[in-house]
Amino acid sequence: MTKIGYTRVSAVEQNTDRQDLGDIRIFEDKASGKNTDRPALKEMLGFVREGDEVVVYSIDRLARSLRDLEDIIKEVNSKRASVTFLTERLTFSGSDDAMSTLMLQMMGAFSQFERSMIRKRQAEGIAVAKAKGEDSPYKGRKQSIDRNAVMKMLDAGEGMTAVARALGVSRQSIYRIKNEVTQ
Repeated sequence: MTKIGYTRVSAVEQNTDRQDLGDIRIFEDKASGKNTDRPALKEMLGFVREGDEVVVYSIDRLARSLRDLEDIIKEVNSKRASVTFLTERLTFSGSDDAMSTLMLQMMGAFSQFERSMIRKRQAEGIAVAKAKGEDSPYKGRKQSIDRNAVMKMLDAGEGMTAVARALGVSRQSIYRIKNEVTQ
């Protein structure tokens, strides 16, 4: 039996230090848990063999939706391997009883609910900051096209295609900028 660890944080600047799994092979993702399109998760699922035990610090580190959580565990179990969650002290081997299945579904539902609440609070905070006109990290990225240069070229009689080529952008961007400025 080989123990295999899986850790995940949501952002590149975060670290997995608090998810101590000991001295085992670790697969680490720095990506949102909202879906299963995570490189280390895919690699770990391909690595798991019969008799292995996948160790995860907590349920919300493996998945943030009940469906994804159940699908990942089923995939591991289909290889005759188990999944253990340290924080919740739960192990799923594929031959689980009704109580274990209920616990998994409840914990997965709580994780999904928590993600929904975080997103709701985040959206509320962004809306309040925007309404106040505060500087916010959610104000969008800096404009990459010099609108003054676009308008000068257009006012000088340059065509949309010529302006787009000169600035190395698409014609659609030039049309969009022209519409924004002239409104």
